[in-house]
Amino acid sequence: MSDIPIYSIVAFSGTGKTTLLEKLVAELKDRGLRVAVIKHDAHDFDIDHEGKDSWRFSRAGADVTVIVSDNKAAVMENRRVSLEALLSKITDVDVILTEGFKHGVWPKIALRRGDTGKPLPLPAGECFAVVTDVPEDTDTPCCGLDGISGLADLIIASLLPQA
Repeated sequence: MSDIPIYSIVAFSGTGKTTLLEKLVAELKDRGLRVAVIKHDAHDFDIDHEGKDSWRFSRAGADVTVIVSDNKAAVMENRRVSLEALLSKITDVDVILTEGFKHGVWPKIALRRGDTGKPLPLPAGECFAVVTDVPEDTDTPCCGLDGISGLADLIIASLLPQA
């Protein structure tokens, strides 16, 4: 398991997890934190493009294909990889945020938007925080949909050594 703190944004599909994460990453970066994000995709995805060299290597049977430039790199594991193995590869960041993984062992940030008609994905009491535009009867810290600063405050406070 990773020694880097991990927080999962959890919500039903179409609730705005990606938008929340996008805002949260920007806020944490503005505050000087180094941030990694892991997105769970329930569908089979492909980041390669047909005909490109990396696609050709993967199609030929490479178990791992790496593409590197001066400014970024991508490792394509063309095989099943455990989340624990992926987490172990993430280094030199202050926090890891995930989209999904509501059954993971790390703290959850539950998202609920009233206009979707969908409830919280987990009981509020099981969450680190709740982000919502609907009043919640809970002792769990709650932030409004526009309260990204407050959510960042909660995360940063939890990263600090306890006195």
